[in-house]
Amino acid sequence: MRRRAFLLGVGSAVALAGCSSVPISRPPVQPPADPTGVVLRVGDQKGGIQSQLEAANALAGLPYRIEWTTFSAGPPLIEAARAGAIDVGYVGNTPVIFAAAAKARVQLVAAAQGNVVSDAILAPRDSPLRRVEDLRDKRIAVGKGTSAHGQLLLSLRAAGMTIDDVDTTFLQPADAYGAFKQGQIDAWAVWDPYTAQAQLETGARVLVDGTGTANGYSFQVAGNQTLADPRTQAALGDYLRRVDAAMRFCDANRPERAQSWSAETKLPLAVTTTATDRGPDLPVPMDEKLVASQQDLADAFSDAGVIPGRVRFADVIDRRYESERGWATPT
Repeated sequence: MRRRAFLLGVGSAVALAGCSSVPISRPPVQPPADPTGVVLRVGDQKGGIQSQLEAANALAGLPYRIEWTTFSAGPPLIEAARAGAIDVGYVGNTPVIFAAAAKARVQLVAAAQGNVVSDAILAPRDSPLRRVEDLRDKRIAVGKGTSAHGQLLLSLRAAGMTIDDVDTTFLQPADAYGAFKQGQIDAWAVWDPYTAQAQLETGARVLVDGTGTANGYSFQVAGNQTLADPRTQAALGDYLRRVDAAMRFCDANRPERAQSWSAETKLPLAVTTTATDRGPDLPVPMDEKLVASQQDLADAFSDAGVIPGRVRFADVIDRRYESERGWATPT
């Protein structure tokens, strides 16, 4: 994090310059790095950023090349960024907390915020479960360290319960959906498009969504190795601006977004249309409001004993791209 704590010193230097005829020596201005020829390795999730960029035709005229890798959820994507297998990837609000707790070699370089109704705990259509309190001692599937894990924790907390009050089964979305359809679990904590898919294909019911608990944040996560290379840094800055533009386009053109999402994932158009109609992610600044909300979520995980010790969420925020994305950088 950059801190502009030089103001007093700068003011003194200006005053001295006004009283002296000695020219002030300044380092030469370095030209921006050229991203031409860079291969930017981007991690994505099912129906994530790639389909938005394609819907908005935002990949035209790239001076670099993108290599896409699709991940089932945020935690393995962050592990790939930490290991240097990808340069950047898009994840939800909880995987970044687990990364911070593990002191992974990654930084958050951009943020977005979306709807929270797609972050849901689902019950089968014929289940007797009707409210969160009914989940006590029930078997709930969730991806460990995913945004759904955070939503499950917060939903239980709001109902006066803890994670120890339920039987948590850690499953990736594809496995969890199979278990859900076969009646092997009592409930499933998940996000779109899986929420929409389960609702439309199985008649799944929402016990609770993220209204009043979730913050809806998501992040672009870059590895430290990526951020140390000037040419890759330049490519990443251009990529982030294109992502911001694509998100805004998809908000204003939701049918095109649903079509692109369906084409990429092979999900029925009805599923992607349902998910799209709930509202897209849109760019937001990584301001103190965001940091405070994420810190509250991190503290909830610490209090529950899910992660060791305490996380200082501000330590993983890197605001170097904020100004070129159109946000004022906090001083």
